[in-house]
Amino acid sequence: MTAPAAALTVLALVALATALGLVWRTRTGRVRATDGDAHLAAADVGATELGARATLVQFSTAFCAQCPATARVLDGIAAAHDGVDHLDVDLTVRPELARRFDVLQTPTTLLLDGHGRVRGRISGAARPADVRTALDRILTE
Repeated sequence: MTAPAAALTVLALVALATALGLVWRTRTGRVRATDGDAHLAAADVGATELGARATLVQFSTAFCAQCPATARVLDGIAAAHDGVDHLDVDLTVRPELARRFDVLQTPTTLLLDGHGRVRGRISGAARPADVRTALDRILTE
């Protein structure tokens, strides 16, 4: 391979990696709406009950660097709303839930309505403003 061809290949790889990184960054931490077909019961995550109006279910692992900060964000948001609970589920203890809900990274957060229907999903560290907006939408429907 000639030097110009090698340099061109390296530049193309850098450009591709940058583009993929930017796409990943814009999608991480944002709430994606779901169709509401998936359900989760309190017993599925080892809880006695879900929030009366909504539940923020965070899937974590012990070695997840972003999980403690996400838990603090979700705890604060849940505490600011009556009938909203935050549950933190350790996937090392409940790996079947990772398969059931297609969790590919931690933290992943599911936003449930008062009936346990999954109404939104966040892959990566939750962005507080996005969580509040999605939760307000769930609570007013």
